[in-house]
Amino acid sequence: MKVLLLKDPKDKESGPDPYVKELGLCGFEATLIPVLSFEFVSLEDLFEKLSHPERYGGLVFTSPRALEAIKICLREKSKNEAWSKSLKQQWNTKPTYVVGKATASLVEEIGLSPQGEKSGNAEKLAEYICSREKPHSSSLLFPCGALKREVLPTALKEKGIPLESLTVYQTAQHEHLQQSLSSYFSQQGIPASIVFFSPSGVKFCLQHIQKLSGDSANQIKFAAIGPTTAEAMEAAGIPVSCTAESPTPQDLAAGIQKALRPQNCILSE
Repeated sequence: MKVLLLKDPKDKESGPDPYVKELGLCGFEATLIPVLSFEFVSLEDLFEKLSHPERYGGLVFTSPRALEAIKICLREKSKNEAWSKSLKQQWNTKPTYVVGKATASLVEEIGLSPQGEKSGNAEKLAEYICSREKPHSSSLLFPCGALKREVLPTALKEKGIPLESLTVYQTAQHEHLQQSLSSYFSQQGIPASIVFFSPSGVKFCLQHIQKLSGDSANQIKFAAIGPTTAEAMEAAGIPVSCTAESPTPQDLAAGIQKALRPQNCILSE
């Protein structure tokens, strides 16, 4: 059975994409199609803020892209030296809150220790932060995307926990998306399942998918990586067959397994 994953592939240097690998263990033939492209912005402002950890109570990351912005900054020799010599240690005396394992692993790559990775979405991360931060303390620095949802900032504001947001990337449709989808459907046919990984993916892909699948659209089991994406799918009129319990390859594979083939799937440990 074929599964179409509407996401960017993982960095090739770190091995095969974990979602493709996990679905393969379940006997599914998974294909990735990149949906989004990103433009990084305000990187000088970002590093200026990172250069003054004494002004902040900690860091908040809800997207791997925000960590990529920091990694771009650290490519400059002078910035990397400053980070390695003192800034990293200073930030490590403060909490670094994250959503999900992918973001947590990137936090570790820059030498910080993530907290809250099991929260899985912005709502639960906000609860986690509120249980640990005192009202009216130093602001948490929140590098984020231009399309960020207001769930986390609103929840923290209600509890009196200051948050300083900085837009460090903008999201657009991948330039080859329409062509890639057309090629997939013409060569592979109608997939058994299509997985959306973000509300932006729903926005950019839905019209193309409906056109390409035609009357066969009702045969497809549509899956969501998490509740936020599932809400966007439902709002767009897409029936959600499964939502991963947490945004991991294992939970997504388990959800698709139940939706498509209740038996004979061996999950990896």
